[in-house]
Amino acid sequence: MHVLLTNDDGIAAPGLRALENAVKQLGWHYTVVAPAMEQSQCGHRVTTHQCLQVDPVGQNRHAVHGTPADCVRLAVFALGLKPDLVLSGVNAGGNMGQDIVISGTVAAAREAAYHGIRSMALSHYMIRELAVDWQRTAAWVAEIVQETYAQDHPPSSFWNINLPHLPAEKTAVPPRILCHPARSPLRVSYRQEPEGYVYDASYASRPRDPDSDVEACFGGKVSVSLLQV
Repeated sequence: MHVLLTNDDGIAAPGLRALENAVKQLGWHYTVVAPAMEQSQCGHRVTTHQCLQVDPVGQNRHAVHGTPADCVRLAVFALGLKPDLVLSGVNAGGNMGQDIVISGTVAAAREAAYHGIRSMALSHYMIRELAVDWQRTAAWVAEIVQETYAQDHPPSSFWNINLPHLPAEKTAVPPRILCHPARSPLRVSYRQEPEGYVYDASYASRPRDPDSDVEACFGGKVSVSLLQV
């Protein structure tokens, strides 16, 4: 079992380290090909008109000066990797509903699915008042990935998974809810400053569509959505 790990928060992000720890717990071999710098909310952008620099940063670790989708393309078509599974994340922040088209985390999983490789995007919803326990996240992800990988995975599809942010005493993996992406748009607002307009919307106040990923994750469950490319 060979797993390709990537993200959009950058190769030094704690969520990627949590993902590495999860794969180690499963005893799977892995290679990291991740952006050298943060590429959050870059969507499915790819680089086709500039050279892509790839820096080795340790054994089986490559830092790409490009996007998450670039990382998957380079891993498969330039570095010669043949992963059985691509895992993207764990993103520091949720990727649900309208976020899906914006997210670089999701784009990496989608890019893999386009090329017939099984893939999952994993994100961690954040509540500002709560600290993030990345060790707990790794334990949750190990169980969730193993469970999800065993399920039927139709061609040209991939999984989008969002973890809830729970208090420290909640150590058990939350229930997993198979759901669809929320269809209601984010409530967008801007604050005017002397230099221009600053995005000022509240992520936590977004609509909780019934039976959606937002309702599941905001309600303390793990949202699991099977998406088509």
